[in-house]
Amino acid sequence: MGSDPTGVVLHLATAWLAGSLIGLERSFHGRPAGFRTHALVCISSSLLTLITTYQAEWLPSGMVGHVQTDPTRMAQGIMTGIGFLGAGVILKEGLTVRGLTTAASIWITASIGILFGIGFWWPAVLTTVVTLVTLALFRQVESRMRSQMFATHTLRFPASSTPDEKFVRTLIESYGCRVLSISYHLSHSTETFEYQMMLRSYSRDNFTRLSERLRSLEHLVGFRLTPVAG
Repeated sequence: MGSDPTGVVLHLATAWLAGSLIGLERSFHGRPAGFRTHALVCISSSLLTLITTYQAEWLPSGMVGHVQTDPTRMAQGIMTGIGFLGAGVILKEGLTVRGLTTAASIWITASIGILFGIGFWWPAVLTTVVTLVTLALFRQVESRMRSQMFATHTLRFPASSTPDEKFVRTLIESYGCRVLSISYHLSHSTETFEYQMMLRSYSRDNFTRLSERLRSLEHLVGFRLTPVAG
């Protein structure tokens, strides 16, 4: 690696550039951890790794060859710290969890910083490219891929005029949704009866069309239809 300051600058600059590129993709899509976060994560990982890469620069001359630092321990410490940062961007909104991809991008950005820190150039560059392709291209693939959608669904009727379960199932299935489970709740205080269900569909539009139909359903007191992560 050598002791040339140019080498240190090269390690840090390439790490900063890689982290910035990944962060730009996250910022473009409005994620909480974006350009600045990823750039700082990558360059800080590289900086900490340089402690072991250039240990001859800061160890007393008489100790070089007698004291050896372990680069893997530094990497373990970095990844442990990144775990706390990644957890901070994971948000739970109702039954939906957001931020998992951003947390993963922070984690791999730290790994890339370590690779640049030790001068493992080709794997670092290749991983940066693969990360950018995964974040940008796979988003388009996911948007076009047929996948299952889930939703929690509650229907509330007056206890005296509640339609039977067969009618409810037929109505829901006519809009491309399948009832996976169903439970019942009767409230004497409000004199209402509830069907509580978990639905599955292959299009979020089916949930929209179902909700539009329910607005005009006779005797319906209220309903809740909440898409959730599968």
